[in-house]
Amino acid sequence: MLEKLKRIDETKIEIPADYKPGMRVGGIIYVDEVLEKALETQSVEQVANVATLPGIVKASMAMPDIHTGYGFAIGGVAAFELEGGIVSPGGVGYDINCGVRLLRSNLKREEAALRMKDLVGVLYTEIPSGVGSKGKIRLDPGNERELLLRGARWAVEQGFGNAEDLGKIESGGCIDGADPSLISSKAYERGRAQQGTLGSGNHFLEVQYIDEIYDEKAANSLGLFKDHVTVMIHTGSRGFGHQVCTDFLEVMERAINKYRIGLPDKELACAPLESPEARDYLAAMRAAANYAWANRQCIMHWAREAFLKVFQASPKKLGMELIYDVAHNIAKIEDHEVNGKKMKLIVHRKGATRAFPPGHPELPEIYRPLGQPVLIPGDMGRASYVLLGTEKAMKETFGSTCHGAGRIMSRHQAIKRAKGRAIWREMEDRGIIVRSAGRETLAEEMSEAYKDISSVVDVVHRAGISKKVARLRPLGVIKG
Repeated sequence: MLEKLKRIDETKIEIPADYKPGMRVGGIIYVDEVLEKALETQSVEQVANVATLPGIVKASMAMPDIHTGYGFAIGGVAAFELEGGIVSPGGVGYDINCGVRLLRSNLKREEAALRMKDLVGVLYTEIPSGVGSKGKIRLDPGNERELLLRGARWAVEQGFGNAEDLGKIESGGCIDGADPSLISSKAYERGRAQQGTLGSGNHFLEVQYIDEIYDEKAANSLGLFKDHVTVMIHTGSRGFGHQVCTDFLEVMERAINKYRIGLPDKELACAPLESPEARDYLAAMRAAANYAWANRQCIMHWAREAFLKVFQASPKKLGMELIYDVAHNIAKIEDHEVNGKKMKLIVHRKGATRAFPPGHPELPEIYRPLGQPVLIPGDMGRASYVLLGTEKAMKETFGSTCHGAGRIMSRHQAIKRAKGRAIWREMEDRGIIVRSAGRETLAEEMSEAYKDISSVVDVVHRAGISKKVARLRPLGVIKG
């Protein structure tokens, strides 16, 4: 089947609309010839499967970090009309509003490196991580519901950070339309003790330094300067969001029979957007998204406190300010233009990041002249990137770009490959201090398990759907 794929240009290939029966539109995958060799047949099938869903417009898309996911490929982007379209939990993912947050600082690399072991130790102590980790925040049913309605605003009101932070978070750290009454008791139970925790798997907190600047003017406008230290936080809605997804997949599986929606894969279970099932899922998804924004806000607050403790400096001297926070597992109703016609669409981004252009009304005023900051984390041993959104992304990909490196090994394969190796020591030999809740996590997340982040970012940069601003290298990492 893969021989049916056609190369459009150096950065993208097309899945023609006759690739398989039932496709309503074609597919587009952003890959160059090198990354094309790593394409999994199953993930290509998933992009084609999404193209069969009712109400899809333009194309089913995937970014260069594409790999096989549940229903939709991870790295997938698809937009649907509000009338006649659908919403699918598989197009958002289990970890609702998994996302990335970046802080800048006035610290220089040399100064930070001297205290990195101490800093990583304090960060590891102060920020709970690992499977089933429990946080320092204890929520009762009343304030958990308030958190689900208010997101990062709730966290700021509780003293975790300040009001200025909210202006530099996608959707202001809170998406309207959440309904806590739709959340199951099991989801509440799982979320109660996990607020303010990093979790496990590919989630991390990383202390980095800026080793390369590609656009000095844009970097300086963002507060990024060569050799300065940054902090990146990558986590989501924890067990709470996972349970919301699980609960609503059952609802959607019943809905496909009720509404007689034919699907090539039951993992694409969905409901018509105007149906009560879709409305309920979106309201619950928004509650989980707000949980995730509050979670990253609390973790950022403790990270700031850890820096203050280790470096014995005033907040002003440290200058630890939020650059931005982006979601990459979410469905949002947005305004887009399709074939010259302005339309409201529901855009599913699963392992994909918004990349809105300069002047977009949803951007914070401070970034409107620049475009949206795009934060792309790599694996724990290589690099991460800051980019900016572009007008071309708005025209081609519904204002979307990649979200990370993308796995090329399963977790089981990575553990097998790492047998007999001390990954933490290998990283320390390269000047990176790492702490993890378990040895297996480091094996699962070693660099070889992922595509080269530089190659992935180069594709979206050359395609013009986001443009490189700066590269960040790790100094210290906390993993679950």
